[in-house]
Amino acid sequence: MKIALDATYSIGERLSGVGLYSREILLGMAVSHPETRFDFCYRPHRYLRAWGGELPPNARRRLLAEPLGPRFADVFHGLNQRLPRLPLRRAVATFHDLFVMTGEYSTPEFRARFTAQARHAAERAGILIAVSEFTKTQVVSLLDVEASRVVVVRHGIRPLAYPRRAGQPREKVVLHVGAIQTRKNVTRLVEAFEALDREWRLALVGSFGYGADRIRARIESSPARERISVLGYVEPDDLAAWYARAAIFAFPSLDEGFGMPVLEAMAGGAPVLTSNRSALPEVAGDAAILVDPENTQALIAALRGLADDEALRQDLAARGLARSRLFTWEKAVRQTWEVYEEAVRRFP
Repeated sequence: MKIALDATYSIGERLSGVGLYSREILLGMAVSHPETRFDFCYRPHRYLRAWGGELPPNARRRLLAEPLGPRFADVFHGLNQRLPRLPLRRAVATFHDLFVMTGEYSTPEFRARFTAQARHAAERAGILIAVSEFTKTQVVSLLDVEASRVVVVRHGIRPLAYPRRAGQPREKVVLHVGAIQTRKNVTRLVEAFEALDREWRLALVGSFGYGADRIRARIESSPARERISVLGYVEPDDLAAWYARAAIFAFPSLDEGFGMPVLEAMAGGAPVLTSNRSALPEVAGDAAILVDPENTQALIAALRGLADDEALRQDLAARGLARSRLFTWEKAVRQTWEVYEEAVRRFP
């Protein structure tokens, strides 16, 4: 069997969630199926950069420049809710989220472009992969797709090098990991943090995104400004160290298709506070405190409760560590391969 995948988003060192997913699926597929030939396809703006690293022996680079592309692959997999406008024998598309269509989290121009791409992919793909049950419900309702065409394949967790801190107490740090943008609800997190005792600090890891100017202004005007660290992007090893040292991981996002940082924090032993909406309850299970992200008072109460109760933090940390082990990239690769096999059976 010959499989072609859109590898465009796997290029670079500072990968987003989609980029991490793309890299894990691409390399995982090639390693677990050495008998199969894989075409890693790159759109023109990333194609030259793709030549900077080695590929598995059963993979080759291809240019994905419409109308040129992998017309004759047995299966083409679009890894980010986008498919080329080419004749394809069988197509699979992964949908990570559709919050661009439902929330004011981006410009109108980006929203229109994203929506058109998502609708085209939903029409062309024989089988759609959703990264959570929540995202599946969005795909079905917003794109008018039959539920039987959508298969849920959840993400795994990247293997961060969490440092051992045996016998060392965690620092009084509230950690947030994610772009500093409207959707991540950072302004309310800052407001809630201000209610904690002065020995607590807030660490914000992530680059600035849509709506960052207002958030930055709120941070600068905060009465707790000297206790807030805006760290920007940090390297994976440094990120692992933050997960391992923070006493609380707070992720009160307004909308998530999955929520990788929640599981990374759990794997690092950090007790988690997150939102009770979108895909976050599904990912966190019973191993986190869930709050209404738009209720600042509820967020304050939950944050205070965690800060004041070390036994609760330890209990959540233990439950989170166990839950994080349920999500592996090996499982995601295996389930994705099963989707390819189903596509070949269903569309001979």
